[in-house]
Amino acid sequence: MLNGIAHDLVDNGWRVVQPSRRYVPVAANDVAHPAGRVVWVEARWDEPELLVRDVARTLNGATVDLVVVWLHDEDRKNVLRAVEPLLAPNAPVVDVRSTSDVAEVPEQAAGRCVQHVFLGNASARDSSRPLGQAEIVAGVREAVAQALAGAPSTRHDVGVRRQSAAGPRVHGLARVLPRLAHPTAG
Repeated sequence: MLNGIAHDLVDNGWRVVQPSRRYVPVAANDVAHPAGRVVWVEARWDEPELLVRDVARTLNGATVDLVVVWLHDEDRKNVLRAVEPLLAPNAPVVDVRSTSDVAEVPEQAAGRCVQHVFLGNASARDSSRPLGQAEIVAGVREAVAQALAGAPSTRHDVGVRRQSAAGPRVHGLARVLPRLAHPTAG
């Protein structure tokens, strides 16, 4: 989902380690900067020690200068704790999560700037439609830019939180069509 962010970083000469469950490469022939590249590492979110071992092997002793995290809450804390030793002392974190996961900005490690990105479930442009990938990428891109500029920890809301209507939804048609009695019902 955030390949566009990886591509932006690579275009600016970053070496990006991209842990994910599925291999989705950033095409090398599309990269504008000769030093930039992406290395995929198989993500094992439920085994953070193995993930860190694989990332450390890929880094060859280098430290991580930026972390963009988008994980389920049950994995987030353990993965962040495990990768902490790989981070440069001033490396910022961009933490992406759903507004349904938590309403408040969580506590962060002292001295580390975190750009908190909260994703709504509806578009800010049109709350009747779901939040789209382009809006998500634009919001995370802005948070990454602020993180790299050394901005203090900030909350970024992308989209809005739409309260779900009671009753079933069928492709956005809930409560639009009246419920009709079945012709055989008395």
